[in-house]
Amino acid sequence: MPAITNKTLETLKYDLVREGLVPYEIVEQAQEIATARNINIGQALIDSGFLKEEQLINFLENKLHTPYVNLEDYQLDTKSLKYISYSDARRYKIIPLFKIENTLTVAMSDPRNLFAIDKIMETAECEIEPVLASEDSILKKVDEYYKIDVAVGNILTGANVNYDWQEELHKEDLSDNHIQKIIRAILKQAMLEDVHEVVFQGDDEGLGVNFKKNGEMINKGYIPTVLISSFSAKLKALSELDPAVSEVPQLGKLCFKVDNIFIISSVSTFPTIMGERIFLKIYKPPKSLDNIISSKTDISKIRQALDSSGIILVCGSALSGKTHMIYSILSEAAKNKSKNIMTLESIAKYELKGVNQCEFNENVGFNMDKAARFITFQNPDIIYLEGIKSKASFDYFSSLVHENKTIIMEFLANNMDDLRHKMAFSDFDTLKSIISAMVFIHSKNSIEVFDKETLQKYLG
Repeated sequence: MPAITNKTLETLKYDLVREGLVPYEIVEQAQEIATARNINIGQALIDSGFLKEEQLINFLENKLHTPYVNLEDYQLDTKSLKYISYSDARRYKIIPLFKIENTLTVAMSDPRNLFAIDKIMETAECEIEPVLASEDSILKKVDEYYKIDVAVGNILTGANVNYDWQEELHKEDLSDNHIQKIIRAILKQAMLEDVHEVVFQGDDEGLGVNFKKNGEMINKGYIPTVLISSFSAKLKALSELDPAVSEVPQLGKLCFKVDNIFIISSVSTFPTIMGERIFLKIYKPPKSLDNIISSKTDISKIRQALDSSGIILVCGSALSGKTHMIYSILSEAAKNKSKNIMTLESIAKYELKGVNQCEFNENVGFNMDKAARFITFQNPDIIYLEGIKSKASFDYFSSLVHENKTIIMEFLANNMDDLRHKMAFSDFDTLKSIISAMVFIHSKNSIEVFDKETLQKYLG
């Protein structure tokens, strides 16, 4: 069944009624089923026996003026993979099939996604001809053909308590993918040690491999000088950065799997007099609020804040899980399909259904300042800001609260005393007055949620 995005089906569902395929009451009933099961309305109609799969496929082909392709046994032209990156393929649910002259034929789960088509046309530098395919089949083909398991590896942690990545480094492996194996080994050790930040930086001994944990940098060995160039180039290529560029900073995204769980890491490069410094920050997939916060009362406080204007502040120390918590809150907000939810981020860590995630792109001048000038034209109800670096930006987004907007932002505080001390400064008087809820992460197993009244008493 072609799993078209909810947005596309929302625009077409009443055409099913107009064309006599299903009664209006059935569409409304299917909508309730779809919402409850978190599936699209087309799948709900089929599962409930209201509509046959063939009927829906024919309907979609006619309405979208796009042919349907069953990818289950389809063999695509592997030469076309170079036109669409792995992350774009997953993000936009799109995969290239073949290219004839200047036209690239691609399978899409949503052929109406003109933003995705424009983006692919820009990067592929050719015309795009979309065909319709199911979301699940596209993602299966993406993982199959882009061979993420070969490139980085499906890291299996098992019971490797004393695992050392340097064992892979010192193997007499002359194969072309030895560097990939070294990268995989470093990532495996990081995951085994529950490390979320990995830093590669040069010194007299080579390229140091450092794990940062609890604010301390721990050296785990060195990439030999003779391998630094090929190691950096391969790591950058896997992160969709330009391996030939080392004079200016770059920001990319590395995708890999750990025990078959999809993991994303941001990758930042920065030139220094000792060579490029490469910083990886690993983000684990977000969980639902119910799996993070045990108190139903606390979850209710967050839900109430999402339905009212104000700032939802997520606090904690560095690497406490603030971003993870915010993604879980955004997923909770997205359950209300009438809300327009937008994010402003350096990198979208995970794709969130029902959330309009926006990544900054300094190459084209799309930064926080430009986003601030234009985001209100999108009329968002909820905005997540990854980080605000200027008082002007802070004052602007704070003012949106008075326009009935909900703003989600994070705040660094090592503990509650540290928070109270920082909030005592007059610069934060405006912030304190418009906070509707605060989530403080003490540890993975200790999270406090404050509503507006309780917080005001606490902060004074």
